[in-house]
Amino acid sequence: MLRLGGGDLLPQPGVPPALVAPDPPWWSRRFLPAAVAVTLLLGLGAWANGRWAPDCHPTLSGRVKVQVVDGECVGYSDSAAQVFNSDPGQDRLRAVQRRIFAQNRAAEEVWRRSDRRRPYLTLVYLGTLTGNRTRADEESYVSEREELEGMATAQYALLKESAGADGAALLHIVVANAGRQMRHAGRAVTMLEELAGDDPTLLGVVGLVESRTTTAAALRELNRVGLPVLAPNLSADRMDENSSLYLQISAPNRDQARLIETYARQVLRVGEAHVYYTTGEDSSLAEDLYVSTLVDGLRERFGGRLTRLDEWRTGRRLTVECGYPGVLLFAGRWSEFDGFLRALKERGSDPPRHLLADDSVNRYMANPGLRASAPGNLPVTYVSKAALATCAALRAAQARRDDARGSFLTWVRADDLLDPPRCREGGGTAVGERVSLAYDASMMMVRALESLAARLRHADTGRRWEPRSVNPVGVHAEVLRQNAAGGYSGVGGVIRYGPDSGEPVAKRIALLTVARVPDVDAEPVEVFHCGAADGGPDPGCRPG
Repeated sequence: MLRLGGGDLLPQPGVPPALVAPDPPWWSRRFLPAAVAVTLLLGLGAWANGRWAPDCHPTLSGRVKVQVVDGECVGYSDSAAQVFNSDPGQDRLRAVQRRIFAQNRAAEEVWRRSDRRRPYLTLVYLGTLTGNRTRADEESYVSEREELEGMATAQYALLKESAGADGAALLHIVVANAGRQMRHAGRAVTMLEELAGDDPTLLGVVGLVESRTTTAAALRELNRVGLPVLAPNLSADRMDENSSLYLQISAPNRDQARLIETYARQVLRVGEAHVYYTTGEDSSLAEDLYVSTLVDGLRERFGGRLTRLDEWRTGRRLTVECGYPGVLLFAGRWSEFDGFLRALKERGSDPPRHLLADDSVNRYMANPGLRASAPGNLPVTYVSKAALATCAALRAAQARRDDARGSFLTWVRADDLLDPPRCREGGGTAVGERVSLAYDASMMMVRALESLAARLRHADTGRRWEPRSVNPVGVHAEVLRQNAAGGYSGVGGVIRYGPDSGEPVAKRIALLTVARVPDVDAEPVEVFHCGAADGGPDPGCRPG
């Protein structure tokens, strides 16, 4: 039945009269819609609170897709509408993201002005941008910040090309967060898979930061999606088994173990070693591929001369190492190195003779606040994957007219790029261990794309760039084709890959020494290295 206006109920075809409700009372007509709206809004708010937060929310500006997962903002962004990590003390991490996003806008504008003639590519930085417990004055994402700075430097260098340089590529960068220890990498990769389907300029991924089982799983997923991965800092042995599209910039851990053992035997003239390892909070040796493969390599290299191999945990005393004459090696994560030094500090005037540390400790050495409380009578020698990109090494390279390293030094010194600028005359801020590694990773992809673009254009110099004319797998193949001709001349050393391998061969790796850890203004001194700086045969290992 139907009520016409305020009149009688009329029969409604197919509906029994008993099922036709009379008009609701006047009060319900007035207040019920508002109550329903409030209920719906509360329900929507509860749903949104589970997915988003004030510093993690969808936006109509730029390419942004994020979601709160276990309290962390997971997803990707290419604009200042979403900057990852609002924690105190992480100002520099946020600053480099904003620099990249501003340069994204500049790259788009330059491309438009060039009538879209210049090759244009998108690279994703995928890393761990949230999740660490920090003090308000503690920078806890040094590795991630430095890798972003390296990509920003590559982007900046390309923007400085002449307006008429139609063959020079332009770089657009998407920043993606996979959460603490890459634990939400699967969710992030799913989002990136959707982005890759929509954006033909997306040609690869840079980053991944830590060699863990979660990272290996992310590599397998990215391989399934068909996205190449260039890892500036990963060094766990055999990571390339997880993806046929994986290229590692740093030497594998077996090379690091060789470096340490050779230095101990040839320079220090000691054979015996004590090794302590850590794996970070809420992790294990089985999950931490970086630490487990490094420990395996050290065990193989030292053999019976490795007389102690223990896991070190916060609060454990190291009195047994008082005056130890052999090599005492920290083979763990940087986050526990401060506690390890504090435990050694208890020994006062009788510290161990030779303290060595792995390359993870670079993150500790880049943090002046943490170093301030370290023992001042304990020299530390630690592994560097980018000793050729320290300020002193870059200045020396520029003086001998090394164009690649000299140009890199010019960029990182610029007023309008990194904050603060690096390697200024009279001291200044160090360039950072991972800046050159991420720069090299990005530029390898850029040069491969430029090479493909040149072959596609032939003599047609006025042709617009068509992103769909190349694909990620093709660019990866071009990187390998160029590499086969003699390697890529990177700022951090020549990069060469063997057949069917994503691990570099004879990549330069070094040991740096600081006489006093609290002295943050003193630049570390290279004392030993293995691998090649430039083209030519592997020179082996020798003093720096």
